[in-house]
Amino acid sequence: MDNRSKPWHGVMVATALPLHDDLSVDFDGYAAHCRWLVENGCDGVVPNGSLGEYQTLTPQERTKVIETAVEAVGGARVMAGAGAYGAAESRRWAEQAGALGCGSVLLLPPNSYRADERAVIEHYREVAKAGVPVVAYNNPFDTKVDLTPALLAKLHEEGLIVAVKEFTGDVRRAYELAELAPELDLLVGSDDVLLELGVAGAVGWVAGYPNALPAASVALYRAALAGDLDTALPLYRKLHPLLRWDSKTEFVQAIKLSMDLAGRHGGPCRQPRLPLAGEQAAVVRAATEKALAEGLR
Repeated sequence: MDNRSKPWHGVMVATALPLHDDLSVDFDGYAAHCRWLVENGCDGVVPNGSLGEYQTLTPQERTKVIETAVEAVGGARVMAGAGAYGAAESRRWAEQAGALGCGSVLLLPPNSYRADERAVIEHYREVAKAGVPVVAYNNPFDTKVDLTPALLAKLHEEGLIVAVKEFTGDVRRAYELAELAPELDLLVGSDDVLLELGVAGAVGWVAGYPNALPAASVALYRAALAGDLDTALPLYRKLHPLLRWDSKTEFVQAIKLSMDLAGRHGGPCRQPRLPLAGEQAAVVRAATEKALAEGLR
């Protein structure tokens, strides 16, 4: 049941994109995956994010991914990734998302330019013109641009963003954000600080590992936000060996491997992502099999 007050709230899964052995997109498999996630308690999906390998997709594939997600679960449950090299391209993706009825878009700063504060604000101003609620995505590790609490407060004050996917892992930012922009919604951005940000006031989770273990992940999220540490903490400890992979360079490969082990087709990745090295694969495999053996699904 969709009981969120806003379409960017709740467990929004940054969906992995299943590929065939020839690396073509398995659109039927992707539609089934989106439906399966919602059936297992997730609130919606985030297609064309980093986990969906959007940088490797053609414009035609990227468009069809969004269309497939909307058709599978309904536009209100879709937060479309709008990341691109510049604001004009991001605005086009946001406009397309709006035309398809998506509830929100997820927007990085410019992808390959170390934008200063002035450039970041102009970027978000341009994309906001599409008229779709914008969730800012703060990932300074990849973009080299840090959306600090002070900068996010400026973006929110101007009405350019409704929420932030916070990926730094620095849980102290939750409290500074609440002081500087109390109406800005905080979304957990990295799986391995879910509990910490959940108890600090997050209202959503742009999530990775529910791709493989949705029911357990949703149970953890609900308990964390409810402050039910008796439920959340033991579950968090069980899942954390997997959740921490969401913050590693090889997170796409790790999550797809866990999906395969859990009986959900993840398949290979497109280059530049190569299959996990032997030791890495063994660690992910062991952690996934242990979670499955403990009844986590």
